[in-house]
Amino acid sequence: MGKSKPPAPPDPKETSAAQTGTNIGTAIANNAMGMVNQVTPDGSLTYDQTGSYTYQDPYTGQTYDLPTYTATQQLSEQSQAIQDQNQGAQLNLASLANERSDFLRDYLPSTEAFTDQIDGKLYELGSKRLDPRFEQEQAALSTRLANQGIAPGSEAYNREMTLLGQTKNDAYNQLMLQGRGQAANEVNAPINQITALLSGSQVSNPNTQMVTPQGAATTDVAGLIGQNYNQRLNGWQQQQQQKQSLMGGLFGLASAGITGGMFG
Repeated sequence: MGKSKPPAPPDPKETSAAQTGTNIGTAIANNAMGMVNQVTPDGSLTYDQTGSYTYQDPYTGQTYDLPTYTATQQLSEQSQAIQDQNQGAQLNLASLANERSDFLRDYLPSTEAFTDQIDGKLYELGSKRLDPRFEQEQAALSTRLANQGIAPGSEAYNREMTLLGQTKNDAYNQLMLQGRGQAANEVNAPINQITALLSGSQVSNPNTQMVTPQGAATTDVAGLIGQNYNQRLNGWQQQQQQKQSLMGGLFGLASAGITGGMFG
């Protein structure tokens, strides 16, 4: 009885190729089963295999032919008519916004120039409306103070005139703030109009439920090789133990026969 050798480890590339092929085949089948054609009152969604590409496993060198698919959405006749009208309206809005935006280059001044123009206009308006009013109030105040015996240059006279000057400054400040805000709103009006036109010209994406592709599972090459080898090695070790037990039994029988012959 010759001594047997332990089993040779399995070819790792063959093991990997077998598992990878199974993984890819499962992924292809799952993808194919998930690509269910959809038909609704608004349209349909269909999947077709339109090609393939070859993938080569960098470890085993094995090649796999992987199918590629195309998803096609088809609107119903009425939905397509609505879509055409919407796209036509959106194109018109976008074109109008483009035309309206041309004049902004000449319409919008620089920030500094805009501020100078507004301030100049507001001061001009203030000098026509506010200055005459405060001149009248100053003259009336001077008369009232003189009637009270308060002479110009006195502390009481200067205090009253200072309060009148502060009131005049407050009126100018309020005029400037309100005027700048109103001017900014008027300048921004065409910009807001163009923005509204552009938002109305946005193209909406189709509402479809696409299939999420199923990826192929990773092949645990080292684990498969080690597990297979350990199983074969355990089998070999059990065979060796059985052979040793059998040889021990035979030697025991032979020894007993020799002993019996000598003393029989």
